[in-house]
Amino acid sequence: MGLSIPLVWSDDHRLHEPNAEIWVGVRTPAAETAPRAETIREALVAAGAEVVAAVSHDDAQIEAVHDTALLAFLASAWRDWEAAGLPEDPGQDRVVPYIFPHPGLVGPLEPLVPAATWARPGAFCFDTMTLIGPGTWQAARAAADAALTAADLVSGGRRAVYACCRPPGPHVTRSAYGGAGYLNNAAIAAERLRDLGAARVGIVDIDAHHGNGAQSIFWERNDVFTGSVHVDPETGWFPHYLGTAGELGAGVGSEANRNVPLPPGTGDADWLRGVAELVQAARSNGAEALVLALGVDAAGGDPESPLQVTTGGYHEAGRIVASAGLPCVVVQEGGYDLASIGELVLATLEGLDADA
Repeated sequence: MGLSIPLVWSDDHRLHEPNAEIWVGVRTPAAETAPRAETIREALVAAGAEVVAAVSHDDAQIEAVHDTALLAFLASAWRDWEAAGLPEDPGQDRVVPYIFPHPGLVGPLEPLVPAATWARPGAFCFDTMTLIGPGTWQAARAAADAALTAADLVSGGRRAVYACCRPPGPHVTRSAYGGAGYLNNAAIAAERLRDLGAARVGIVDIDAHHGNGAQSIFWERNDVFTGSVHVDPETGWFPHYLGTAGELGAGVGSEANRNVPLPPGTGDADWLRGVAELVQAARSNGAEALVLALGVDAAGGDPESPLQVTTGGYHEAGRIVASAGLPCVVVQEGGYDLASIGELVLATLEGLDADA
């Protein structure tokens, strides 16, 4: 029997071609590229997955999660960059920030939104790795539509639906983008599930890096539980500044956030205990539906993390999520080893699908 979990897809992901990352000031090859999604699709289709086209949604669904100022910037960033002649002089073919409104710079003052096109990205981006090109906004918007379409299908009665979101977005906050993402697809899906009737939703993020975006967006809410199992940022890993076990939410959202930071080299056993802890915490918080933020970069051999999870570990993670007995939207996040990414995503979905 083939995979019963449908794949939500948009060809528009191919419009996003970052070409490079600027890391410690050096231009290096981009890790988040189109072949990631194409390889995943090939593996899932070969396993019998139904392909569903992403449906365009109203901007209000995105604005429920992100500030309109961020969205307006993202929609116009490349057009403004090109109009300013920056691809020719100084020859930067992608939008990249160079100055940021650090608290040490602006102090108690509300920072301006810079008038200079080349300074403006720093008001909305928190790193230099996440470049914007001619088709980035269209691709990011299509990724959000994929997540929204998956949420619609789950709310309509499908037990689990996979959204092949590219670019990903686990690090994107309400007002700032970064970490190779532009919109927080998991957060958008969670908010949509709530709009469609789930009183409470749980986001379980198993990407190798801390899901700081959803944590920030829902920090003071208890209707969306946010949980992340990831390599400990205190050992030197992105996003560096947050992701500890002591971050529990605030206000009515106190205790509605859970982080499980793990040391480099962690393999299946401890990682799976973390996954199970988050699923149980989401259920204890009253979740009626789940969003699985599926990064497969925790796998051994992935160039972007030091964790050592196996293909079997990912299959078991899918089974643990399924054991919650809740409808689930799966949103693709990280995973950068093209030789294994399709197999790892398929293994997770097969685990989630095992008792269908």
